[in-house]
Amino acid sequence: MPDVPPPAGPAGKVVSASPRREAKPPPACTMVIFGAGGDLTKRLLFPAIYNLGVTNLLPEKFAIIGVDIADRSVDDWRKSLRDMLQSFVGNAASEDRLTTVDEAVWSKLSNAMSYVQGDLTDDGLYQKLQAHLQEVRKTQDTGGNVLFYLAIADRFFAPVIQHLGKSGLSAEKEEKAPCWRRVVIEKPFGHDLASAKELNKQVLDVLQEKQVFRIDHFLGKETVQNIMAFRFGNGLFEPIWNRERIDHVQITVAETVGVEGRGRFYEHTGAMRDMVPNHVFQLVAMTAMEPPVSFDADSVRTKKADVFASMKSLTPDEAVRGQYGEGSVLGKQAAAYRAEPDVAADSAVETYVAVQLHIDNWRWAGVPFYIRTGKHMAARTSEIAIRFKQAPYAPFEDTPVSGLRPNWLVIQIQPDEGISLQFEVKRPGPVVDLVPVRMDFRYRDWFPPEPNVGYETLVYDVMIGDATLFNRGDMVDATWRVVQPVLDAWASEQPKDFPNYASGSDGPKAADDLIGKYGDRHWRPVKLPEPAKKP
Repeated sequence: MPDVPPPAGPAGKVVSASPRREAKPPPACTMVIFGAGGDLTKRLLFPAIYNLGVTNLLPEKFAIIGVDIADRSVDDWRKSLRDMLQSFVGNAASEDRLTTVDEAVWSKLSNAMSYVQGDLTDDGLYQKLQAHLQEVRKTQDTGGNVLFYLAIADRFFAPVIQHLGKSGLSAEKEEKAPCWRRVVIEKPFGHDLASAKELNKQVLDVLQEKQVFRIDHFLGKETVQNIMAFRFGNGLFEPIWNRERIDHVQITVAETVGVEGRGRFYEHTGAMRDMVPNHVFQLVAMTAMEPPVSFDADSVRTKKADVFASMKSLTPDEAVRGQYGEGSVLGKQAAAYRAEPDVAADSAVETYVAVQLHIDNWRWAGVPFYIRTGKHMAARTSEIAIRFKQAPYAPFEDTPVSGLRPNWLVIQIQPDEGISLQFEVKRPGPVVDLVPVRMDFRYRDWFPPEPNVGYETLVYDVMIGDATLFNRGDMVDATWRVVQPVLDAWASEQPKDFPNYASGSDGPKAADDLIGKYGDRHWRPVKLPEPAKKP
């Protein structure tokens, strides 16, 4: 039977040879948000809950309990969340593509909300929360399932979990049906290898691993999830996804924003801790992992853990750090990092990191992964760029082969999500003249945009108990192990050249030296030129 192609052309948007699979609403539960008045809850977590409500992916019986130290009414809390949602409507700079606030959805969420005031370190708060959960269960028929979301500073993670254990709130019970208790922990999960190990110990003294969901919102982005589908759902690419065909891999996570008033936080964190062991290494794992036997959580996470275990620990000469100085970002004058609020005038904290990473296994031995991330750069972009090995020159000895460009496969994660492939073709004419061309797939050409802040899939997965996109404790320890030698070296050496890159640039020269050290390799420009128009 011949293959039947799906309907062609992006004009019709979604084209598929099979019907769309629909997700089912999760079981009844109560969501307890510690840090209910914080920026994370207002900007990301609650908008994600609202978006799940719009797409009918919240439980039919659902309640939200906000917990915070601020003495405020539930009406005041509701208003702050509604105001934030309203600020996203028509805001092109917002990740949430809201055109309006659905009053029916808002009303249902509003009626499901309540508020408990208290100090996170006080036993009395958890006694009060225990009583309130019982009341909500009776009045809103939410059953015994409870999701505890820690949208709080990392110093409170262990104390809150210990209190949940001490009060009995974390215990899973057999009633008419088994009731689950799950805890979502935001990053940073530890500050280094030692603190990550200690936090894991404190968490697992109270909870079972299956109850712990260490969240990285980067994994909630649609294009990140599509990496596995692209690799393992297409027989075209997997056979060339190895050291025999690939020269190197570049992963870039560049931001145009600076520290945005978070100088106090950033002075104790820096770009390496903030981005590399979590966001960036997750992209490495999805790019480098072996095919899982199935897409269940255990199979996928085990393959990702194998990648982390195969990573060689970084040496100080395999890492470059930078700090932005004055410059111009997107046409606007930008101050140096040391001029930001709550930043020391002689700060040695890095706002940029580039590393050369090696994965020592049969698929990737000898293929360097170059990763970089930084603030106040030339453009906002996140991409995985795979450079294939050069074709032999012999057949083209009479052509200017020095001008041949390498083949690139680029997965663009944000802001313009898509996949592109660059390759060489012959220019029309009587002589063999090769020119590079590019094929582009862009999500916006094929699929209608949906409101999404990156947390929707992850919150839904916690409710249904799917841990595929969440880190296990051993994975967290492994990623810190890789970067720890560099953190130790930087702690004992003060950089003499800070600031060493201008705001609005592609980063420090030392990063160019790093990638060019072992061959004719160069970073792809952070701000790519527009593709050439067809003649």
